[in-house]
Amino acid sequence: MSVALSPIVSEFETEEQAASYDRWFRAKVQTSRDDPRPSIPHDEAMARIRQKLAAKVANQEKADSSRSRDV
Repeated sequence: MSVALSPIVSEFETEEQAASYDRWFRAKVQTSRDDPRPSIPHDEAMARIRQKLAAKVANQEKADSSRSRDV
């Protein structure tokens, strides 16, 4: 039987859930560390994300303006 955890101390309801998440998280980190591809510096990754977001915002604004002209 799982022991209930305090929501003040843990975001998980039981120790079993916390342990399961910990195993999942550690596996994800290890997979990332084992990845043979070169790392991407933080600044470059953020620049790529900002570029994609800007394109999406521009596309959304374009779609919104064409819809308002149709009304």
